[in-house]
Amino acid sequence: MSSGRADRPGTVAGGQGPSLARYAWLSIAAAVLTIALKSGAYLLTGSVGLLSDAAESVVNLVAAIVALVALTVAARPADADHHYGHGKAEYFSAGLEGLMIFVAAAVILASAVQRFLHPVPLERVGVGLAVSAAATAVNATVGLLLIRVGRRHRSATLSADGRHLMTDVWTSVGVLVGVLLVGLTGWLRLDPVVAALVGVNILVTGGRLVAQSVRALLDQALPPAELATVVGVLDGFRSPDVRFHGLQTRQSGRHRFISMHVLVPGAWTVQRGHDLLEQVEAAVRAALPGSTVQTHLEPHEDPRSYQDYGFDSHPDGAGTAPAGG
Repeated sequence: MSSGRADRPGTVAGGQGPSLARYAWLSIAAAVLTIALKSGAYLLTGSVGLLSDAAESVVNLVAAIVALVALTVAARPADADHHYGHGKAEYFSAGLEGLMIFVAAAVILASAVQRFLHPVPLERVGVGLAVSAAATAVNATVGLLLIRVGRRHRSATLSADGRHLMTDVWTSVGVLVGVLLVGLTGWLRLDPVVAALVGVNILVTGGRLVAQSVRALLDQALPPAELATVVGVLDGFRSPDVRFHGLQTRQSGRHRFISMHVLVPGAWTVQRGHDLLEQVEAAVRAALPGSTVQTHLEPHEDPRSYQDYGFDSHPDGAGTAPAGG
């Protein structure tokens, strides 16, 4: 006997809740504005550091457009061809964003090497820095907003886009400091050195985004804290008559999927077992909103009840032995 429901009545499995596309549009608008500002700063100063900063903003624009597409696809409910919804579209976006960061880093490093070998004096440093600082403030505001919204709605796309923008912010801060020091000291090669350091830093960020997306696409279990929350809920139902095993979890975009087997005495009526499953599922959904919970009822006297899973997703590594549930 199996049961399973999403976190809200009438919501199909894999439904993604409120649309987050408007935040992607905000990211696109911010990218267009910062490209214009940073390009202007580069034209004013001739700084390769500011050029690298503008190049990364172009990547931000492409990433924001990809994020908009991913969020639009992920928001679609489950259908006949996608029973678990379309949430994993977000991970493709986050992974592609990481790869685009690699491209930006390559452009930055190549420009830095060229300028290091052939230094060029900077012009109108003060005005250029002011324009670039304004662009940095825009990115910081939007980036922090996207990270906060991404965490609230468990959106891999918005979280990645927000982190990407914050990487751009730190990139810009480093570039601004470097260009300022060039203006103060006259050491022209400091500009490409700062640009190269920035390039290496964003390579690390891109690697982290790609690794995170790969883990999610491989159906990694829920984070340890969330897994512990599920186990804590189940512990509240455990008794000599009620046991659990075969706990499996995964996440698809903003939606969690949790399944388990519930073992009860074989003499229980179907109605009594069903009532228990409904209570267990409701408790798990209340503890972790945005979850689809699937349960399967089995008699704990039957040895076959313990032979269908070789691993329980349990923080303490507990297996499927009958003793103690």
